[in-house]
Amino acid sequence: MARVGFCGLGVMGFPMAGHLAKAGHEVSVYNRTPARALEWVAAHGHRACPTAAEVAANCDIVCVCVGNDDDVRQVMLGDGGVLDGAHEGLVVVDHTTTSAVLARDMFESCSAHGVVYIDAPVSGGEVGAIAGTLSIMAGGSAAAFARAEPAFACMGKNVVHVGASGAGQVTKAANQIVTGMGVLAVAEAFAFASKN
Repeated sequence: MARVGFCGLGVMGFPMAGHLAKAGHEVSVYNRTPARALEWVAAHGHRACPTAAEVAANCDIVCVCVGNDDDVRQVMLGDGGVLDGAHEGLVVVDHTTTSAVLARDMFESCSAHGVVYIDAPVSGGEVGAIAGTLSIMAGGSAAAFARAEPAFACMGKNVVHVGASGAGQVTKAANQIVTGMGVLAVAEAFAFASKN
């Protein structure tokens, strides 16, 4: 089992990190609201860290799941961020749905520190996070994907390596377009039925 860190214990991250703990990984967590990290430790054991840097320093793989591009920058690059505690060979997996531009920027920043980066947004919502049945779309090298795949298997049922850095976010955006069109089609069908 690996030493896995998780930064971001929101609606998605809290249960995702829980699946890593249940699978037997040694888990360290960080949340920008410390009480949330302590709540997770009370539910699952393991340990909470005061900074993302401390998580990175003590782990082989660090997963990040926060709100948006700016949040990722803060947790990764800010004071006490993941890269402040990074060590050669660390694997960073970003599960946040962000832009492909940010994913490529994070890849460059990580590479400069000798850190492996994977953009791996998820689909399946809170229900999938709780059930451990998320779809995970991973962008990065094949070697990086192979290193992170055991962690992915704890959290998702449909885990796919979709290409180089940034490809995960592009795939998620394509998925959202298809989902949005489906919602639009249902709305149009109801409007049509109602008028007729």
